Amino acid sequence: MNVIKQVIESNYALYNGDSVEVLKGVPSGSIHYTLFSPPFASLYTYSNSDRDMGNSKDDEEFWNHFKFLIDELYRVTIPGRLVSFHCMDIPAMKSRDGFIGIKDFSGDLIKAFQKAGFIYHSRVCVWKDPLVEATRTKALGLLHKQLQKDSSMSRQGLPDYVITMRKPGENPEPITKEEGFKCFYGDNEPNIPKEDITYSHNVWRRYASPVWMDIKQGNTLNKKAAKDKQDERHICPLQLDVIERCIALWTNENDIVLDPFNGIGSTVHTALKMNRRAIGIELKESYFEQSVLNCGNTHLLHGN
Repeated sequence: MNVIKQVIESNYALYNGDSVEVLKGVPSGSIHYTLFSPPFASLYTYSNSDRDMGNSKDDEEFWNHFKFLIDELYRVTIPGRLVSFHCMDIPAMKSRDGFIGIKDFSGDLIKAFQKAGFIYHSRVCVWKDPLVEATRTKALGLLHKQLQKDSSMSRQGLPDYVITMRKPGENPEPITKEEGFKCFYGDNEPNIPKEDITYSHNVWRRYASPVWMDIKQGNTLNKKAAKDKQDERHICPLQLDVIERCIALWTNENDIVLDPFNGIGSTVHTALKMNRRAIGIELKESYFEQSVLNCGNTHLLHGN
């Protein structure tokens, strides 16, 4: 296990290292659920390390690197259990790709996981405000002036997706919700007493929707402390509502939740808060150090 630094406690472990190398030390069939945001092929640079998949010179190099991780995820996942990844499609740029358009990154991820043996299980679209996206990215297709000039280049905003893949086989540890949902994660909780069975029905209706309109976009861990001026270009923690829903849906208490691109520790932090065990792997040292603080704070909340 090629690890630079590590923090190991009774219910979680954090590793500063290459996720592919670290996962080689994780026993086969031991992970109940994996949730992560993959690096975007040659779109964002997270660090200056050659091991950073976001540093790939082109899409081909990225996929050649990423498939090693997918193979390890397949190996460590318990049969019948799930791997979810949070992603979006990638804008194609004239300077980089030779055209202006969109690349089907989400579809390419699904195909790559299927090629490794996973079954395509589900996809949910997470709504984002196109005005916020237009302000942040200055994307030509979202600008109102482009609509006025030539709307053939106007397009919709790019949503986030949570795509879930399943490892074939019978799940040896069923994920049971015998009493239904007693808690809601997201915006505008159903106004029904939690003792009423219709509360769980309404929560499930929201979770089962193919479009999640009720994710609080600003509900993330603090990212400022992890900023590294030397090589940092992008950091965007996953919304805690998304992580909480996925963990509530697809794990039991005490299950092991893995994030191979742990960042500042959002997945591990949330898993611990929800009484799961967790493993987080992060290549970038400043992110790793912040995740230690974030997950340590969660650890203290439980009195451990």
